[in-house]
Amino acid sequence: MMNAHETQPTQSVDEFLGIPPGDGKRKRRRWLAGVALALLLVVLVASLMGGKESGPRFATVDLRSGDMVVHVTATGNLEPTNEVSVGSELSGLIDEVFVDINDRVVSGQPLAQIDTERLNDTILRSEAALEQARASVLQAEATLELSKVSLDRLEEVHRLSGGKVPSQAELDTARAEVKRANANLLSAKASVLSAEAQLSTDHTNLEKATIRSPVDGVILSREVEPGQTLAASFNTPQLFVIAEDLAAMKLEIKVDEADVGLVAAGQPTTFTVDAYPGKFFEAVITRVNVGANQRGMETAAASSSNVISYGAILSVDNEDLSLRPGMTATARILVSHEQDVLMVPNSALRFSPRTESPAQGGFQMFGPGGRGGEQQAVEISRGASQTLYILDGKGDLVDMTVRIGSSDGTWTIVTGEGLRPGMKVVTAELAQMP
Repeated sequence: MMNAHETQPTQSVDEFLGIPPGDGKRKRRRWLAGVALALLLVVLVASLMGGKESGPRFATVDLRSGDMVVHVTATGNLEPTNEVSVGSELSGLIDEVFVDINDRVVSGQPLAQIDTERLNDTILRSEAALEQARASVLQAEATLELSKVSLDRLEEVHRLSGGKVPSQAELDTARAEVKRANANLLSAKASVLSAEAQLSTDHTNLEKATIRSPVDGVILSREVEPGQTLAASFNTPQLFVIAEDLAAMKLEIKVDEADVGLVAAGQPTTFTVDAYPGKFFEAVITRVNVGANQRGMETAAASSSNVISYGAILSVDNEDLSLRPGMTATARILVSHEQDVLMVPNSALRFSPRTESPAQGGFQMFGPGGRGGEQQAVEISRGASQTLYILDGKGDLVDMTVRIGSSDGTWTIVTGEGLRPGMKVVTAELAQMP
């Protein structure tokens, strides 16, 4: 029998509640996690219920100092400095072609030969006509000599007879015959000159039957084959294209209307071609055309519009002959290089703060000019005044008037009193949204 003073064994809470060992620890951890979550919700609700409305937030960048390099981009094609088209003044059958594309030729070198059979026959006819004209001259000279002798005899008889015979009519006829014979002689001599000129023309045509290179250069294109018939009656057919010197080439580009005011002769330029990715070639602008090239463009709506551009010529050194005529080039013209200037992104110059209070809740990024996509139309032009917004050390928005300088399309030079590198320039507003 147990003594009343003996202590009874104590039971744990889990044993008292009949919870198996191990389950109690998991349940206590769950209970503590629930209590912590409830406390967190209470704190969050209290902060939302009792907190003040926060002010607007802004996206900023540092006003930076550096170098501003402005380029103008234009496209065009490489061409030889002097390109000559060789044709034929004569019609006929091509007998031979002596050169092909990429062949180097010198001035006077034969390029092709036209059939000369008809030309040789023409020369023979002209030579015969010349001999006939010369014979006519001899005949006219003999006739003139006979007429003069007859006139002299009649005049002597008229003198000896005291003017009785021959009659005055016979003397006049004899004198007229002398003049006629003299005229026939002059006509015969003129016929000789005409026959000689025709013969010279025929010899010239025979020489032109051999088509020769007018310059030293390289054959770029050949548009004729042996057996082809040339018809030069209405226009001169183009047979060959010769580049006089490929070591010095030119780049013909088209500069947009908006950029032509920045482009001038003498500006250095670099350009690239698809044949050599990543390689930059140097060029110099030699001429900017005054007249505009107007080219039509069809839009997706099938309506036509005109794009104004101005041609410019750039000189290119091609000593290694790596560049070829016709290559499409993208040129970057250096129009200005300013050192140690203050620059801001263009979005900062278009920014304008909101006037209404921000809504409660999360944050939404607005672009330049306000919220809800309502962009402010701000023209950024060189020399104009513009308002720039700065965040001071207390986080307050301060407006400053600046003057606009050059721009590379992303950053713009600004000048103004009080500007210094590192200032927080506002580019957009972070607005609260429900």
